[in-house]
Amino acid sequence: MSKKVNEQSKHEQLEQYRTDDENKTMTTNQGVKVSEDEFSLKAGDRGPTLMEDFHFREKMTHFDHERIPERVVHARGFAAHGEFELYESMAEYTKAGFLQDPAVKTPVFVRFSTVAGSRGSAETVRDARGFATKFYTEEGNYDLVGNNIPVFFIQDSIKFPDLVHALKPEPHNEMPQAASAHDTFWDFVANNQESAHMVMWTMSDRAIPRSFRMMEGFGVHTFRFVNKEGKAHFVKFHWKPVLGTHSLVWDEAQKINGKDPDFHRRDLWESIDNGDYPEYELGVQLLAEEDEFAFDFDILDPTKLWPEEDIPVKVIGKLTLNRNVDNVFAETEQVAFHPGHVVPGIDFSNDPLLQGRLFSYTDTQLIRLGGPNFHELPINRPVCPFHNNQRDGYGRQTINKGPVSYHKNSLASNTPAPASEEEGGYVHYQEKVEGRKVRSRSDSFKDHFSQATLFWNSMSQPEKEHIKSAFSFELGKVKSKSVQQQVVDMFANVSLDLAQEVAEAIGATTPNVQASNVTKSSPALSQENTNKLAATRKVGVIIANEYNCKEVSPILEGLKAEGLQPELISSKLGTVTGIGGMELEVDHTFLTCDSVLFDALYVVGGKATDKKFDRETTYFVQEAFDHYKPIGATHDGVQWLENLELQGAAGVITEDTTEGFVPKFSEAVAAHRFWSRDVG
Repeated sequence: MSKKVNEQSKHEQLEQYRTDDENKTMTTNQGVKVSEDEFSLKAGDRGPTLMEDFHFREKMTHFDHERIPERVVHARGFAAHGEFELYESMAEYTKAGFLQDPAVKTPVFVRFSTVAGSRGSAETVRDARGFATKFYTEEGNYDLVGNNIPVFFIQDSIKFPDLVHALKPEPHNEMPQAASAHDTFWDFVANNQESAHMVMWTMSDRAIPRSFRMMEGFGVHTFRFVNKEGKAHFVKFHWKPVLGTHSLVWDEAQKINGKDPDFHRRDLWESIDNGDYPEYELGVQLLAEEDEFAFDFDILDPTKLWPEEDIPVKVIGKLTLNRNVDNVFAETEQVAFHPGHVVPGIDFSNDPLLQGRLFSYTDTQLIRLGGPNFHELPINRPVCPFHNNQRDGYGRQTINKGPVSYHKNSLASNTPAPASEEEGGYVHYQEKVEGRKVRSRSDSFKDHFSQATLFWNSMSQPEKEHIKSAFSFELGKVKSKSVQQQVVDMFANVSLDLAQEVAEAIGATTPNVQASNVTKSSPALSQENTNKLAATRKVGVIIANEYNCKEVSPILEGLKAEGLQPELISSKLGTVTGIGGMELEVDHTFLTCDSVLFDALYVVGGKATDKKFDRETTYFVQEAFDHYKPIGATHDGVQWLENLELQGAAGVITEDTTEGFVPKFSEAVAAHRFWSRDVG
């Protein structure tokens, strides 16, 4: 390696550690230059610290208050900046400004999260994932606050505290963290059967996504689009990942939690850092108001989805995440989302879960961010100016001038003044509402099992097997035999086959009830029907000294050309040297990585191997095979596959030429998993 390359590499390494404070003089928060930051002010070298040491007090006080209360749910999150571009004008359906002109790009900030765990929990747990997007539009901020699952556990927001209390670690021992495999959660499920549909999703592969980049997003609720003429359509929002929707397998997910609890955030950060920008297409399902009651489910029920075969998804734009955060606390932690942050042209429905969220989110931000001025934090500030008569409070940054802060007034010419609808003022859709004040729920919300069965019917056979295993694992952790039996009996209403197999696995009484008569399926719900691309996938390359550089080097370049990301694994860091003298930099050792951290393995091997290298390679290959991942081998690497009798299995590629290996292996990587290995 040349001296010039070495110097460039050092420069690049140093560049990532640059800060805004570099080459600046240290000061207090008031701007006073600090002369000493190692020692507190004392009465003599060995004397007590003096109260007048204002630098110590300021520094320590700020440290003591560095943490704010974490979110009650969605505490574990990571985020990125990006932009949204429209494919076609949506003026026919909505007057929302950012949905009018395809030439306008709207800046966005997106936060992904788990739901149940604390800030310090692992990321590949079985859980729903948050997918919250803040659009910084010229008409104000619009927040699309959704999940990677299109439905929810409950139908009315008044039950949300009960759900979270049941889902969170049990209060008497604070266990288990970030997990639903315990008594109180499943007791809630069994006794609140509206949760059946959501539970089917959380027991599916959707609850253990491969990455945030390969995860769908949904607005969950029914909203309204309103156009300039005042005509409204019901609307549901979808985010469709360009890379397709892909998941981990459960054993793999559990091991990743130990190997790299930051797996999802690291994947997002590195992808953006590498220029492999995550992309999602925005789709909408639109329903004319006159068709509100045209289906066998209530369109306002948040435990129901709108089948895409009945109400197609219209793809209208694309979201690209292209910039990492500069500071996780200032941006990811302090960002404040709210489903009530809307712009003219987007309005609410009477979904009772949504209605409660419109209160809850502001209330939550008040305690998390210390008061009513959270909108003034940089990450929350709109890009358009804002003017009103709100004043003072914790964290106020705006310095308002003048004595007038009320409406109506004459001293300031009655400003700031409300805007008419023609001037862009927000006007709520004039839905006619009437009825008695009651605490009840519409009868149209009472069917809890039909769509849960629809989901089950839509799954491929491997996906069904994973759901059975998930139920068996989760309920196997439940100590109460009564709760176990209640859940098994409940899900017999969804699928008798599912319930009977789970009952057998956990030692419960096998239910014997009338099987569900729902036969409808929705192919859009199965991940088997998603996009399958090789681009951005990580390939672990197991390599040793004296590898065949004549063929291996072109293969590595060929994989990169396909968009794959090969990373070299060997016994030691440093370089490995091929037969022809070519050196390659090693990225990982067997000790610092694991097969579960890669989408595929490519075994090169080499001549200079020892028993430890052989043992580690065997472990990596067998584990990747057991997780149904694609495995490739060339030259010396083929020997390991022969020893393990894996040659010829589905997804196992052995070719020695660049022309033969690269396209076949890339195609295998794009396929994601090879479930047929379970056959026989």
